[in-house]
This record gives sequence, C-alpha cells and structure tokens, in this order.
Amino acid sequence: MIHKEIAVRLIQLLGGEDNVISAAHCATRLRLVIKDEAKIDQEKVEELEGVKGAFSSSGQYQIIFGTGLVNKVYEQFAKELNLDQKETVQHSDAAKGKMNPLARFAKTLSNIFVPIIPAIVASGLLMGLLGMMKAFQWVDPDAALYKMLDMFSSAAFIILPILIGVSAAKEFGSNPYLGAVLGGILIHPSLFNPWGLATASPDVMDFYGLKIEMLGYQGTVVPILLAVYVMSKIEKGVRRIVPNAIDLLVTPFVTIISTGFIAFIAIGPLGRMLGTGITNILTYVYDVAGPVAGLIFGGTYSLIVLTGVHHSFHAIEAGLIADIGRNYLLPIWSMSNVAQGGAGLAVFFLAKRAKTKEIALPAAFSSFLGITEPVIFGVNLRYRRPFIAAMAGGALGAAYVVFMNVAANAYGLTGIPMIAIVAPLGMGNLIHYLIGMAISVTVAFITAFILGINEDEKK
Repeated sequence: MIHKEIAVRLIQLLGGEDNVISAAHCATRLRLVIKDEAKIDQEKVEELEGVKGAFSSSGQYQIIFGTGLVNKVYEQFAKELNLDQKETVQHSDAAKGKMNPLARFAKTLSNIFVPIIPAIVASGLLMGLLGMMKAFQWVDPDAALYKMLDMFSSAAFIILPILIGVSAAKEFGSNPYLGAVLGGILIHPSLFNPWGLATASPDVMDFYGLKIEMLGYQGTVVPILLAVYVMSKIEKGVRRIVPNAIDLLVTPFVTIISTGFIAFIAIGPLGRMLGTGITNILTYVYDVAGPVAGLIFGGTYSLIVLTGVHHSFHAIEAGLIADIGRNYLLPIWSMSNVAQGGAGLAVFFLAKRAKTKEIALPAAFSSFLGITEPVIFGVNLRYRRPFIAAMAGGALGAAYVVFMNVAANAYGLTGIPMIAIVAPLGMGNLIHYLIGMAISVTVAFITAFILGINEDEKK
C-alpha cells in the first residue's frame, strides 16, 4: 500500500494523469516523458517518501528512488495510469522527440550498446582469467581447457558486428534478424579474420573492375552501425511499395542483397577508415597531452553526464578495444564517478537534516559501485559546492591514471566493479587504478568538507 500511495501522490504532483505521456524505469530512476513540466511541483516531488532527487534531462523527467524501490513504485504507477492499455508512442521515441539532435544521437548509441555490455564484460573477465592462467602457468597452453577458454573469451569481440547488428536494427526500427544476417556477412568465414592476425594480408577480389579486399570486420563498430542504418532505410522503403502478399519474400531478399553490396563496396571501407581515424586521433591526444588530458576529461566528465551525451562513449570505447585491445578512457570516467561519491560522503558528515543524511550515505556508496545518478542529482548538484569538489577530485585522479597508463579490457563498469576488467592487464595496472581511486575520493571529500554546504539555500 505504501508504494501505491507514493504512486498516486506522485501522479498528482506531476500535474495529473493527462500530463504523463509515457513512463519507464532503469535500475535507480523512474523515467517520465511529461507534456508540460511547468505543471510539476518540483519541491513536493523531492519531499515525497523514498525520493532521493528529481531532475529533467535528455527529454525526460527522472525521479531517483534507488535500486529495488523504483521497480515497486513503477509497478503501481503503471497500474494507476493503465500504461499497458493506453495507446501511446513508445517511451524511447517519446523521449527522443523532446531532445536536441546531439542528445538524440547519444541516446541512440546508448540504446544500441547498453544491451550488449554484459557480453563484453564477460569476455573481458574471461580474457583476464586466461591471462592469469598463462602468466602463472596454471594450465598448459596446449591443454583443452586453455583452448576452450580462449574461444570463450574472444567470441564476443569476433561476433561483435552480429551483436551490434541485432541491437542497432531494433533501435532503427528494422528486423533484428536481418541485422544479424548483415553482421554475419561482414564476418563471414570466407573473409580474412584480422582479429589477432596482424601479420598476414587478405586476398583481393575483382568486382567488375572494383578491387575489394577480402577482409572481415570482426570486432569493428562503425561499419556495422552505418550498414544497419542504411539497411533500415532500404527495408522500410521496399516495404512501402511491395504488396503485403509478397512482402515476406521480396522485402528481406531485396534488403539483404542491396545492403550487402553497398556494405562491401562503400560502407565497410568507409566505416573502417572512420573508426580507425577516431582511434588514432584519441590516441594522439592521449599520448601528447597525457595527464593534462586526464585532468580536463576527468574534471569535466560529470558535466557531460548532466547532458546525457556520455552514453555515446560506449561506441568509442568499443572501437578502442577493437583497434588497440585496451580501453584507456574508462579509467578516466571511473575517477570522476568515484569522486562524486567522495563528495557525497562529505555531505553526509556535514549535513544536519536527517533527510539529507538518509540520501547522502547510500548515494555515495552507490557511486563507488558505478551508479552515480543518486549522488549527483540527489546530493552534490543540489548543494553545488560538493559537485565542484567532485570535479576537482575527478580531475586529479584522472590525471594520475593517465600518467600511469591505466587501462581496461572491456567497458561498462566503473568504480569498485571495474577492478574486474582492470586486473587482467597486470598487477601494476590494478595498483595504479586503486591509487587513482584513492586520490579522487580523498581530494573530493576534503575539498567538499572545506567548502561546506548551505542546507537553507534555495535550489
């Protein structure tokens, strides 16, 4: 009944049932698309039982309840609004409709890459286990166990175009199985597999005068993204002109054969060039600017989080892993995240209000586990000074990890859980990562404590 009462009261504070266009939830937040946000009683929403903060971002009004509670509130919220029965546009589309072009692009990439993060993390952990077995000679490299784990660990990266093909096709409104087929075409066994084989060279085939390298796209990102986007346009265009009676036969055939030729002749080579170019530019900046780059990126990452654009970084990180086998961006983001936790911890000790303490402590610890929204929007940004302190801590911690060349072998985890994908690259890599975390948290905590908070000032 408590969750139902919260849901009923929340609907009233949001301006009524008619003011809610659509709703969804993630691990910690209730995500709403609101018709007129001016009708929301912001102050009373934040005072509602269980609410740790509320803010508007990326075309959505987001209310932080925290892990576990958000699911129960959403269940009652959906029942009260009859969301399953209402004929509304999909929540994702509704949210995108209220975003600017940059935010829509970031949201699209996020929707594509977030679902495949578990596969990438699992592969990274398996690679780490394999590396430890080899380094400490636990298993003979010729043993069946070692060979099997080697296959398990590299599989996700080899078939990455297929995984992205499925996810991207869903996002672009195309048939996900056609996306999988297109990804399969780009990594077909007839093509040379560049994954881990840098010394050999592929054959060249003559396609009516065009010289096309028989080179596969295992582990690549940009080629399949571009190819599936073009495929979705072709599929929708063909479906509009093909009679329903023969749609099942004609549309998939025309879509695959057309996109396949375009992918091999133009999209594939162009996408590979773009992906490699992005990697080279980032690596050049990383090598030349060094700790200064870490200082800037680590200090400003929290500001990027406020815009929602940070979700698009998964695509860049996946490209780094594919091209150079290591992700040197994620440790920078991680330093910024844990610094927010350090500042939130300072707020817990500084605060006089019981409500503030109640929110600050669990929110700070959640940021150490990689979930930063509760501490950013519910605590630090509310009092401003702790947010600035966290930026300082993140900047110094990031400068350190860049100086020590700390990297990860996957993406999707920050804070303490990220240890699992940092350790596989060596004990020194792990130690410097932990030192960077200590610097970020300590600097943020001390700075926030010195700056203090004013609990009486209006937000």
